[in-house]
Amino acid sequence: MRNVALDLGVREISFCEVAQGKVVQRRTVRSLDALDDLLGPDSPPAKVAVEACREAWVVHDKLRAWGHEVLLVDTTRSRQLGIGQHGRKTDRIDAEHMARAVERGGIPLAHVLSPHRRAIREQMAVRRALVETRAQYVVTIRGLLRARGERVKTCAIDDFLVALDKATMSAESRTLVAPLATMLSGLNFQIAQCDVALEKLCAEEPAIERLMTAPGVGMLVAAAFVSVVDEAKRFRNAHQVASYVGLVPFEDTSGGREKRRLGSITKHGNAYLRALLVQAAHTILRCGPSDDPMRAWGRAVVERRDYRIGVVAVARRLAGVLWAMWRDGTVYDGKGAATASSKRRRVATQSSEVAQEARKRVAHKMRARERSIRKGLGVAANPRGRDQEKRDAMN
Repeated sequence: MRNVALDLGVREISFCEVAQGKVVQRRTVRSLDALDDLLGPDSPPAKVAVEACREAWVVHDKLRAWGHEVLLVDTTRSRQLGIGQHGRKTDRIDAEHMARAVERGGIPLAHVLSPHRRAIREQMAVRRALVETRAQYVVTIRGLLRARGERVKTCAIDDFLVALDKATMSAESRTLVAPLATMLSGLNFQIAQCDVALEKLCAEEPAIERLMTAPGVGMLVAAAFVSVVDEAKRFRNAHQVASYVGLVPFEDTSGGREKRRLGSITKHGNAYLRALLVQAAHTILRCGPSDDPMRAWGRAVVERRDYRIGVVAVARRLAGVLWAMWRDGTVYDGKGAATASSKRRRVATQSSEVAQEARKRVAHKMRARERSIRKGLGVAANPRGRDQEKRDAMN
């Protein structure tokens, strides 16, 4: 097979082909379609190296459809290929280094996310942008009113518009914040629509429902975990998962040091998933089930060290627990997990009582989320639905 590399730039793509240690073909084009004569469906098959970037997945799918073997290069280890050595780094040189690496072998590969998990991640990115914009508008409105000696009472962000309407303020202040309030109303509706679309995508992932049985884990945390990890069995143990999301401490014990030196967490990997896991850890420590062993363990770390350290420790442990649940296809069983951990063995399949209790927890979370979505869409609550919730609670 031919040995080819593509360096994908914002405006240009650098193509390089190597054979027997020599460059046999170079080209710089504006788009992948301009390489149809070299990499099109009718061209000889090739091994094509592409650095992981925004365009990498769509380029990967297109080249695979054209009959080529695509090697997605892990950018965190791209210097192993000679990229950036001797202070010379251009798209043309990078493509040549990767093409030579393809010929000699040893490409550090990055994981290619499955199409459905990409769709979940994209939908979550849209929702995240809308939520951050809404938060910015709320902070701006509060700041403007405080500067005028007026305030809006503290409330949940979903109830902010109602609190703003009921707040006592001058006509000038209300006119000032009216454009932002109008935008907020539209953002609430768009976020609710994103939630509906995200729920449809998550309904096709049985693993997400199982992960939601863990304390502090809702649909967003579970969906983010599944969309980033993608395949549970590509990790050997929980420590690898924690390292992948950047929740393990930085270590520097080389050079014959007798004492192990650990620093702050590496913060490598997906920052959004890491932030969601930390938020879930806050929830576990502050309002988690009192009899949950993970909460008890986290509180012990907080008393021994510090609250911030305890939060990160619980987030790291939660990542490992979620990975184990996904790997084994089980729901969360805190007591069983604590017993298995003390005996250093895997958690056995849960009993029917544990599974039933886990399903009740998921149903409660989904009902709460449905109420939030209906509120954002401006749909009135269903009295019959409330009666059903009461009956479920009694059962």
